[in-house]
Amino acid sequence: MRLVFAGTPEFARVALQALQEAGFDIALVLTQPDRPAGRGMKLLASPVKAHALEQGWPVAQPRSLRLDGKYPEDAAAAKAALEAANADAMVVAAYGLILPQWVLDTPRLGCLNIHASLLPRWRGAAPIHRAIEAGDTQTGVTIMQMDAGLDTGDMLLVESLAIGEDNTARLHDRLAALGGRLVVQALRQAEAGTLTRTPQPAQGVTYAHKVEKAEARIDWAQPAEAIVRRIRAFDPFPGASSEIDGETVKLWSARADHGAHAAMPGTVLAATPAGIAVAAADAAVCLTELQRPGGKRLPAADFLRGFDIQPGQVFGPSGA
Repeated sequence: MRLVFAGTPEFARVALQALQEAGFDIALVLTQPDRPAGRGMKLLASPVKAHALEQGWPVAQPRSLRLDGKYPEDAAAAKAALEAANADAMVVAAYGLILPQWVLDTPRLGCLNIHASLLPRWRGAAPIHRAIEAGDTQTGVTIMQMDAGLDTGDMLLVESLAIGEDNTARLHDRLAALGGRLVVQALRQAEAGTLTRTPQPAQGVTYAHKVEKAEARIDWAQPAEAIVRRIRAFDPFPGASSEIDGETVKLWSARADHGAHAAMPGTVLAATPAGIAVAAADAAVCLTELQRPGGKRLPAADFLRGFDIQPGQVFGPSGA
């Protein structure tokens, strides 16, 4: 089976490699244009592009696929490349561009999307982050037949897994591996004519809006469990943070301690090698891994050797 693959980040690269190892013919790879990254802000190829170039596959990086949009010449070139690829199906994973109807109609079997949630819950850009932040106990991968809506297409295969205490980084890796396995299975069933489509339920629809850097600052007036979930959800991006003593400190790992306290939210209750206990609305949050600006992620014991935090200090805006 000849495929076009459209994807950009590591989540997509894992799926592309799974398709390669399963023996599918990759006729064309679409990925986002190179972006500036790192301290030098040099243009950096996406993980998908880097893998495709290593294999010698054709790569296209249109800025848009809309023939009537801002970059019609990019879209026209992509259209010619897609038609020349003569693919049976297109696999899409975290690509980053909206696919117009002409793209959906080009492959014989249409476009299959690897979505990292149990649809219709967490349609949209950040399903992994939002599932953890919301306290979901289960998530998974849905292989979906794409239509013109936002993650509204028919479900082809669904498999769930438990979230446990994962942060976004760990859950991402588990879901990426699951997505690669499931899309190979879906394409095998499509080849055999046994793949069935199930419309998404009308109930239970939620949207996973893109995570913004402005969300990183912790609100200590929230319940302790909610704060801990946000810290897990925002690891590795954008990284939860809070200010103390004039510095914005990244918070990478924490647990809720459910002892009673009468302190103002954000107040440091204790600072020991085991963790820094900070008052939240209903309990304490024990910070166990932190990072100063320009520094490394450190366990609380090591962090406190270089940053003297005492009970009574306050985390929050302006560190006061």
